[in-house]
Amino acid sequence: MLGTLLITSVIFTDADSIPFRTQNLDEVEIVSGTTPGRNRSVKGQAAGIDEHISVLRNVNMVRRGSYAWEPVVNNMQTERLSTTIDGMKIFYACTDKMDPVTSYVESGNLQSISLNSGLNGNPQATGNIGGSLDLRLRKAGFDAAPFHLNVLGGHEWNGHLQVYGADAALSGSRAYANLGAFRRDAGCYNTGGGSRLKFSQFHKINLFGNLGLKLTDNDILEGTVIFDRATDIGYPALNMDVATAQGLITSVSYRHLFKAASWETKAYYNHIIHIMDDTKRPDVAIHMDMPGDSRTTGLYSLLVTSVAAHDIALNYDLYYNRLFADMTMYPGGAAPMYMVTWPDVGTLNTGLALTDDICITSRQNLHLSAKLAWQQQRLNNEEGYNAQKVFFPMMKDYYHQTTGRVAAVYQFSILNSQFSIGSGWGSRAPTVTEAYGYYLNNTYDQYDYIGNPTLKNESAIELNASADSQFPILNSQFSIGADANIFLFKNYIIGHFEQRLSAMTVGAEGVKVYGNLDHATIANLSLTAGLEGRFLQLDGKVSYSSGRDNQGDALPLIAPIAWQTHLDLAKGSWSGQIEVKGNGRQRVWGIKYGETASARWAILNLSAQYRYRYLSVRAGVENLLDKFYATYADWNDIPQKGRNVYVNLTIEI
Repeated sequence: MLGTLLITSVIFTDADSIPFRTQNLDEVEIVSGTTPGRNRSVKGQAAGIDEHISVLRNVNMVRRGSYAWEPVVNNMQTERLSTTIDGMKIFYACTDKMDPVTSYVESGNLQSISLNSGLNGNPQATGNIGGSLDLRLRKAGFDAAPFHLNVLGGHEWNGHLQVYGADAALSGSRAYANLGAFRRDAGCYNTGGGSRLKFSQFHKINLFGNLGLKLTDNDILEGTVIFDRATDIGYPALNMDVATAQGLITSVSYRHLFKAASWETKAYYNHIIHIMDDTKRPDVAIHMDMPGDSRTTGLYSLLVTSVAAHDIALNYDLYYNRLFADMTMYPGGAAPMYMVTWPDVGTLNTGLALTDDICITSRQNLHLSAKLAWQQQRLNNEEGYNAQKVFFPMMKDYYHQTTGRVAAVYQFSILNSQFSIGSGWGSRAPTVTEAYGYYLNNTYDQYDYIGNPTLKNESAIELNASADSQFPILNSQFSIGADANIFLFKNYIIGHFEQRLSAMTVGAEGVKVYGNLDHATIANLSLTAGLEGRFLQLDGKVSYSSGRDNQGDALPLIAPIAWQTHLDLAKGSWSGQIEVKGNGRQRVWGIKYGETASARWAILNLSAQYRYRYLSVRAGVENLLDKFYATYADWNDIPQKGRNVYVNLTIEI
């Protein structure tokens, strides 16, 4: 919606064929291949998925360790976002959000990451008040290079992160296949000044395969399987680590091509297993086992067509997810204590979405989107249901919700300037944690949280605008832009202190129960400037955000003033980058919600790249001056990495 990037997909008679169609995306980060967009990761495919996501506009990352950062869009976390993989719904299995959906893929099996800001979500998105992310998987397609091989290796000295991977692609006129395997191993890293941060290690393997068959010239069958397994994952910001985080992601799709339309139907299944572990932590007061399990079965059917000045997409989607988590505590010398924290909640959700891109004139475009969804939830675990019923005697074991969204963006250009103005309304149902969670400890504010099955749906009105202008200066192009949005919430969901209840977790400050605030506001503003010449590109950005609750107090995890400057130099086979970025001191923060202020910081990064035929070498140093710092989004102020030198090598054949 904000600073919208228009991408036109051209029709070919292969697996990627769709009619001429304008896709309204705010930004696309290219991980591999030639998809329209921009790759801003200087590490290439050796970069982790979190690093690729973090360069997107309006995106920040909540970091609890070195692994599995949580995306934040427009200063809104997972509850208010939609994250899909090739349109597939996937739900994390950890009650502490230690395994966001993005952690179950690898850079090596991704083509691109697309971002829709705010309520202008992709067709499969549901509940996307803050925005939606869709991770598009890499596919060779038909009639591409008959054989393609990509091998990479990399090493980062701080934490001794090692990256190894290889993927191969075969392509013909009637079939294609992708296969790949990747491994990441990291030890504990050093913070600025050289102190070792304990429990920041992780190990991960990822295997994937794609297969496409052209049954006829107009009928295509595709299948995907991904297996991802991470072990011995340290989370220095939390009280526990993770023994295993494992995901199996599968799908099969059928696509039929018409003369001026494409109709794709995909069925999918994924299973996420997450097992927390405190056995390696010293001085554990009470040892706990905390496994979580998420299973999702779903489908979507997407029809895309062009009629006169209209590019239309109609999507129907359906999914069924089951979330279960429990906890067994082993107090020394006493009998184990058992508790269900997610009471095996089954969620059936179905929805219909429509988008229409209307070309009014060569300088004017109108984008419309809408979605209506219906949801049913049932608590399948009797023990968990009865435990929650102690606090809510009138609660039922099943609930129904209806959610929806509608958005419009008008874009126009005058001379060398482009403008957009848009608005939207959307709602979301409470998450399983917000509605049915039972004594979930939040180490951010040190409170135990209890869900509230009587919560109202949260809704928001979004207003947004953007302006971008370009001017020639000598042999260069100068650009300047501004983006702004504001979200006006009704029934904002957040935890409320409940003094009548006692904490269960050792050391917890008390208990909070999720409730609705009458209203809240989140606003974001960013200013950008750039200069692009023959051999260089200079970009600068500064952003400001504000979040207030119904009493005018600051909401937690709202970014302070942030800025960055990026210089790219390129000539022939060589390129280099200089980046300086930082945050200002947090002058307003959520004291009421247990947040502490973050200090100002700034770091310097340098990198260089050399390409020769099939070989690409990248090297660089992050945090060159070895600054000790933590950002506002570093959980419990865990410090970032100190000076980090890295080298990676890629061979493409």
